[in-house]
Amino acid sequence: MPTPRQAHAHRLSALLVVLIAGALASLHGTAAAPGGQAAPPPNVVVILTDDQGYGDVAAFNPASRIPTPHIDQLAREGMRFTDAHTSSSVCTPTRYALLTGRYSWRTSLKKGVLWGNGDALIEARRPTIASVLKARGYHTAAVGKWHLGIHWAARPGAQVDRTTTQGPTEWIDYTQPFSGGPLDVGFDEFFGIAASLDMRDYVYLEGNRVVEPPTANLPGIPQGVPGFHRPGAAAPSFRPETVIDEVTARAVRVIETQARASTPFFLYVPFAAPHTPMLPTGSFVGRTPLGPYGDFVAQTDAAVGTVLAALARTGQADRTLVIFASDNGPAPAGGIAKLLDLGHDAAGGWRGTKHTLYEGGTRVPFVVRWPGVVKAGSVTRRTVVITDVLRTVADAVGAPVSDGAEDSVSFLPVLRDPETSVPLHEAIVMQSDAGAFAIRQGKWKLLLAPGDGRASDIGAPPDGRPPVQLYDLDADPKETTNLQAAHPEVVKRLQDLLARYERQGRSR
Repeated sequence: MPTPRQAHAHRLSALLVVLIAGALASLHGTAAAPGGQAAPPPNVVVILTDDQGYGDVAAFNPASRIPTPHIDQLAREGMRFTDAHTSSSVCTPTRYALLTGRYSWRTSLKKGVLWGNGDALIEARRPTIASVLKARGYHTAAVGKWHLGIHWAARPGAQVDRTTTQGPTEWIDYTQPFSGGPLDVGFDEFFGIAASLDMRDYVYLEGNRVVEPPTANLPGIPQGVPGFHRPGAAAPSFRPETVIDEVTARAVRVIETQARASTPFFLYVPFAAPHTPMLPTGSFVGRTPLGPYGDFVAQTDAAVGTVLAALARTGQADRTLVIFASDNGPAPAGGIAKLLDLGHDAAGGWRGTKHTLYEGGTRVPFVVRWPGVVKAGSVTRRTVVITDVLRTVADAVGAPVSDGAEDSVSFLPVLRDPETSVPLHEAIVMQSDAGAFAIRQGKWKLLLAPGDGRASDIGAPPDGRPPVQLYDLDADPKETTNLQAAHPEVVKRLQDLLARYERQGRSR
């Protein structure tokens, strides 16, 4: 029989083991299970909508005229970020930044987006969320709009065009497997489309092959119409209006399959909606007073709800970390001015839209739900950027990130405590469609452009405007008063900081 001193020592040792286990679980984002063992790492679901503005979610804009009950419920059950940004105000750069934790302007893509014929943008062996989690034992799946380029197989003797512009696609051999896509950057499975739904060619991809070659033709719908898409070759069975349903169904199938598996899963769902073509269907037609744009946003919310319902139905909701965001601000193609006349501000009161450097171009709805870790209904004003998702998810599941993710900072401490003062970014960088830069540090935001940063602005002749703009977002959140002349020292400091980030190849 142990002596009282030995018994006391044994109890202290046991307590120490439990405390260490709890501390390690906290460090890695997992709760301590009964018996002092760390709970299994969470599933991770990242949902990205396309061109959905800050004001297009009622949880972020109480005056919204679009019902978004499912995203609103996610916000009530999780944490709402009111100062979350994408790294760019257009599609491809944001997707690259999200998956790699690195600004896309460090690649060959200095402006604009890729097209359906564009070459693979994510470099071989570059760490991604998928590859990091796969190494941790996760099953990894992507379903939806890829828009990060593909290295297509070429027809023998064809004139190959892998440019980032909308070049010819006749050289592509759709009967052969492609490379450089999702399966080559860490995903175990993929189903979706190569680029935006208004970009040819119109085919579904599964794994590393085209499901059905584009032997038919899809007539285009002109710009200025909500259903706008470019003409191009299409698979005979491809219907743009059913893509949102196909993507949703495939995402649900992944959840249902993986719920029966013994390993955790990572599911990335980049919807192609409510980007053009805005094609609401069924009961969603006429759902809002705003026409096709509002109706399509409502249908997108319902699709998000279907994915979340699958998590609940399969018993996975309580053990899944869900991140929801949009890839940039609302698109002018949605008829922003008309929406304002109808009482709906898609940008949620912020200046600018998709394509621009103003807040409306990059400040997006951003929600994180993680039962047992994130306090339901919490809100944070901490500034985060889409690159941060990689290191945050890696920290949450206890996965090491030995290299890469040069512009990613984990905001896991914020998820645990929205009031924490732990340092995050020194500054964040954003880019317009034309490649113009903005850098944000605290209340100060510097735009390295005379106007909104779009191609039409960058290429315009000098008109007497200052070449840069400086705004105090605390005092002037709508970016109305340029303070560059009053604070040249701030302008220089931010210019020097951006130059350092470019020079050293990282910002963290």
